[in-house]
Amino acid sequence: MPPRAADMPPRARIRVYLADDHPIFLRGIVQEVKLRPELELVGQAADGRDALADLRSLEPDVAVIDMRIPGLSGLEVLSAARRDQLRTRIVFLSAHLDSDLVYRAIASGACGYLSKEADRDEILDAVAAASRGRVVIAPEAQTGLAGEIRRREVVERPVLTTREREVLVLTADGLTAPEIAARLQLGAATVRSHLQNVYEKLGVSDRAAAVARAMRAGLLE
Repeated sequence: MPPRAADMPPRARIRVYLADDHPIFLRGIVQEVKLRPELELVGQAADGRDALADLRSLEPDVAVIDMRIPGLSGLEVLSAARRDQLRTRIVFLSAHLDSDLVYRAIASGACGYLSKEADRDEILDAVAAASRGRVVIAPEAQTGLAGEIRRREVVERPVLTTREREVLVLTADGLTAPEIAARLQLGAATVRSHLQNVYEKLGVSDRAAAVARAMRAGLLE
């Protein structure tokens, strides 16, 4: 027989907060949370501003928030929570699994993004997973998210000329500007000019930062 909520130590349970402006949907989730012995409902709201205030005061383990909740959007609540360094992990629910919105949510630190059409057990399982540091994304949103990541990679990756990339690769190998000039049979001033162009395209100001940025962007592969 599974343990009853009353039999579990209070801090052994996952403290859950719910925020949604649809009363029937919210009521249904509240009832389901109360049936799960490992979960403890600590608060609820129908407005983003109220939700943020409660996150600051209650510090729940996991908050389940409607992405398009009025007052403050889900993303605005998440941004403020991260700025305030709140420890609450946030799982978003949305009627629209827009790939751009899913990307922005996960990139901003959300621990989950699920459809409001999801089964209640699926939503609460995601809450439990988020409390353990896992990220849960609706299966029907995963293909769109992968496409969004690929699209952004193409758009955001700086475009270097062949010569600029050669200079960058040799810089990453530890060669100085005069050594690169000798290797490529160029003038040292020309190499420095190429390096400056690379810095500007990568948005950095020195060699170490340029190499680090290039590695993250996959420019040295």
